[in-house]
Amino acid sequence: MKFLPALLALLFLPLVAHAQTQSPIGTWKGEKGNFQIYEQGGKLFGKIIALNEPNRDGKPKTDWKNPDPAKQSVPLIGIVFLKNFAPASSPGRWENGTIYDPENGKTYSSFLQMTGNDKIEARGFIGFSLLGRSQNWTRIK
Repeated sequence: MKFLPALLALLFLPLVAHAQTQSPIGTWKGEKGNFQIYEQGGKLFGKIIALNEPNRDGKPKTDWKNPDPAKQSVPLIGIVFLKNFAPASSPGRWENGTIYDPENGKTYSSFLQMTGNDKIEARGFIGFSLLGRSQNWTRIK
């Protein structure tokens, strides 16, 4: 019986270690460029830090499709496009956030799901997650 706590600790230690590596905080590569996911106030946010094509007509790309005219001249690099993702009950998943698509100026409901230590799936949708689109991102080391 003296060995039972030690045995249980050995059995659960790999699960704890695995859960700790399932964090999306860091730098990621997406379809259009790189971005940083960070925690603020217990929730996850993400901002654009580099674009594959940073310029349009020789000038830095701006958020010209934003429905708010005051934001249309803001450069895309630095924009917070992931907002308010809260941890879900299942490990490696964050829900109830939003993702902004500067290509069309629309904001969608979203969730993030780690599919490996260096891979994440982001799904943006309207209403139900079945009506949406997913992207797979890779961590930059």
